[in-house]
Amino acid sequence: MKTARPRWAGLLAGAAMACSAVLVPAQAPPSFSWPGGAVLAVSLGYDDALPTQLDHALPVLNALGLKASFYLTLSHDTVQRRLPEWRAAAEQGHELGNHTIFHACSRSAAADRGWVAPHRDLDRTSVAAQRDEILAANTFLHAIDGRSERSFTAPCGDLRAAGEPYLPAVRAAFVASRTRVGGVTPDVTAADPHDIGSHAPVGAQGDALVALAEQAARDSGGRALLSITFHGIGGDHLAVSRAAHERLLRHLAAHPERYWVDSFVSIMRHVRTAAGRRH
Repeated sequence: MKTARPRWAGLLAGAAMACSAVLVPAQAPPSFSWPGGAVLAVSLGYDDALPTQLDHALPVLNALGLKASFYLTLSHDTVQRRLPEWRAAAEQGHELGNHTIFHACSRSAAADRGWVAPHRDLDRTSVAAQRDEILAANTFLHAIDGRSERSFTAPCGDLRAAGEPYLPAVRAAFVASRTRVGGVTPDVTAADPHDIGSHAPVGAQGDALVALAEQAARDSGGRALLSITFHGIGGDHLAVSRAAHERLLRHLAAHPERYWVDSFVSIMRHVRTAAGRRH
């Protein structure tokens, strides 16, 4: 005859199963690290296709073995006059990023926007027109460097055309986008790749730029990105001095164990792959 199982035995068995379910650790999130064990990724960007970027920034980058992103405004005469040099920059491993063809900005966004020509005023430009220009710029860039993946930087940080957001219409064409003010993304693996901020130093001294990088590295939990966007280097507009620029680059190059410096598109491709993110 089969002995009946006490009721308390069933209760204990159920409790044990419940406890085991609670004590089993949840699946750990995927591991993530920057190449070479660096604690901080650094993206150096250069907007507007300015002559001083070819004359002063590119030689220092190449001498130190650092890769950067040059966001070309394709209507700028420097693109036409010095096209072989931009093509050579791409062959040297730098990114030629999309900064549109005509650099349209919103005239109403700030009191000092009188320089925005009426026919290049985003307030008067439709989303469809802005989309067509940005996608055409990608075609032009492909003709220069032969690449099919790149990133985007919004001129003036303006993201509305005729009052409507235009980034959703073009984001699928890019790996990532720099769209706002703010140099440090604390955890880039959790961030929207099309909502990355960047710091634009104007007139900054070299020590201040180095301090910015050092602070970002100290605060980094191993997933942080520092993005810096330069314009003129020792000339042109929104400039920093050649000495300040070189001081920062030499500091970054001297500490590869701390900083991984690469083009923005390469950094964000790494994030997409290593963190298991979808485009």
